[in-house]
Amino acid sequence: MNRVFGKKKAPGPPAPSLGEASEGMDARRGGIDNKIASLDKELKVYKDKLKATKNPAAKKQIQKRAMDVLKRKRMYEKQRDQVMAQQFNVDQASFNIDSAKATVSTVAAMKQANMELKGMMKKDLNIDDVDDITDDLADLMYDMDEINEALGQNFATPEDIDETELEAELDMLDDELEEELAEETPSYLQEPTLPAQPTGLPGLKVPEEEEKALRT
Repeated sequence: MNRVFGKKKAPGPPAPSLGEASEGMDARRGGIDNKIASLDKELKVYKDKLKATKNPAAKKQIQKRAMDVLKRKRMYEKQRDQVMAQQFNVDQASFNIDSAKATVSTVAAMKQANMELKGMMKKDLNIDDVDDITDDLADLMYDMDEINEALGQNFATPEDIDETELEAELDMLDDELEEELAEETPSYLQEPTLPAQPTGLPGLKVPEEEEKALRT
């Protein structure tokens, strides 16, 4: 059977995660950067030699070597750019996956909260019960106001008494009290009634009004 259909291929190693792939690309980019830095040092050596060399043939040979180094540098820079672009795509995919996971978790939490809220509204919260409670509280507050108003009434003074009659009666009591005091006070303790004090000088004619007052 194995000769006819072939042997089933053994499963290979698991695929790396996006984080592992990004770390591998970062390591590759670091190695390429080290090679580019080494080529930059080599180019600097050739540049110094070109300044110091006067022989045209030797100078041409140095330029050829420097050109080879520069080509390798450009090749590594291109590879580095490709690795950086690939790493950016991997990081972007990883970010999108993390965002999707966070969104799924948020939606699940909101769904659970919605179910719990609906259950509480059906089981523990009834709008009709809330209305009944508020109506009962309003009735109780109204009854308490009436009770407090009833307890605060003045039972000693009737409400149908006219204040004008009370003031007139009070004036009459004052007059009667003055008359009783006058009758009980002896004559020698009562204040004498003196004539009006003259306002003019001696020898001057007294006005008629003052003269009438003196006569009385």
